[in-house]
Amino acid sequence: MSDLSDRSDLSGASEKEIRRGDFAREKGEVILREHEYDGIQEFDQKLPNWWLFTFYGGIAWFVAHWAIYYTGAFPTDQEKVAAEIAAIQEKKNETLAATLASLDDASMMTDWVANPETVARGLTIYSTYCVACHGPDLSATLDAGGTMVPLPGLPLNDHQWKYGAKPMDVFKIINEGTPPGSTGHNGALMQPWGQTLGPVQVAEVTAYVISRNPEDFPMP
Repeated sequence: MSDLSDRSDLSGASEKEIRRGDFAREKGEVILREHEYDGIQEFDQKLPNWWLFTFYGGIAWFVAHWAIYYTGAFPTDQEKVAAEIAAIQEKKNETLAATLASLDDASMMTDWVANPETVARGLTIYSTYCVACHGPDLSATLDAGGTMVPLPGLPLNDHQWKYGAKPMDVFKIINEGTPPGSTGHNGALMQPWGQTLGPVQVAEVTAYVISRNPEDFPMP
């Protein structure tokens, strides 16, 4: 009888109306849907508000993000990367222009080659990027167990300067790479290191190479 009276209280004549989804909270009852499949029934309870807010918020975010992405309101990741690359290249060009504006054969010798710290930085750059082709001693060879193995690059200590024997000629070939139309050395081409190192580091490694050849590049 008590069960029947409790359920009658939930009718229209109850002392307060309790929605079906609130039964579990208000009366401690669990409601199951009448539908059953393979012995399994579904709960018919009201979902927590935090879950509903998260669910509907996710839908709203998806719609907003989709609209923003496909209407082009904000740049895509590809456009951002392209813009950053363009900005870096522009900065490199500005640095190169500023460096070249104050760089000539005389200043290369007096301001760069004559500076021991600059030459030391140039040695570090050479040991990192150039030694594989021109060898640790600039001879473009490598001692392999008593046998001298030729490397792809030109020797830088044989007093032969294929692309020009002035300080700025050395800078140019390092910065811009093998000139167009040239076959290089035994088919190996010099890459434009200015795109990787930048003009300041190119000038430093140029200073190091020149410092190793004082007979060919005497101080003014």
